[in-house]
Amino acid sequence: MSEVQKINSPDRPTKPMYSHAVKIPGLIFLSGQTPVDSAGNVVPGDIKRSLQAQCVSNLTDVLKAAGSSWDKVVKVNVYLKSMDDFTTMNEEYVKLLPDPKPARTCIQAGKLPGDVDIEIEAIAA
Repeated sequence: MSEVQKINSPDRPTKPMYSHAVKIPGLIFLSGQTPVDSAGNVVPGDIKRSLQAQCVSNLTDVLKAAGSSWDKVVKVNVYLKSMDDFTTMNEEYVKLLPDPKPARTCIQAGKLPGDVDIEIEAIAA
C-alpha cells in the first residue's frame, strides 16, 4: 500500500477544507494558491504583482515544505479571472519559472476564491 502524506507549509495559512499538498511516492500534488500573504490577506495589485508577489511565492513555500522545488514541477494549472490577463501573466510566468518550463494549462475561471484574479496549482516530482 502506498504512503499518502498530507503536507501544510508552516509559512502559509491553513484551511480546514484541504492540505497545501499531498505527497505520494514519486508525485506531489499542490493545492491552488491565490495571491494571499502569510496572514491570509489578499495582496492588492494587478495580475503582475499577484503572480510575482504571491502565487509563485506561496507555491515555492509549499514545494519546500514537501521537499521539492520548481525544477521538479511537471505540470502547472493557471486559473485566471479574465483571459484579458493572459499576455501579462505569460510575460511574468516566463521570468519566474526555471527553464525548461513544465507542462501547463491556463483557463478562465468563472470566479475564484476571494474574488482574486489568479490561482495556480502544480504537480511536482
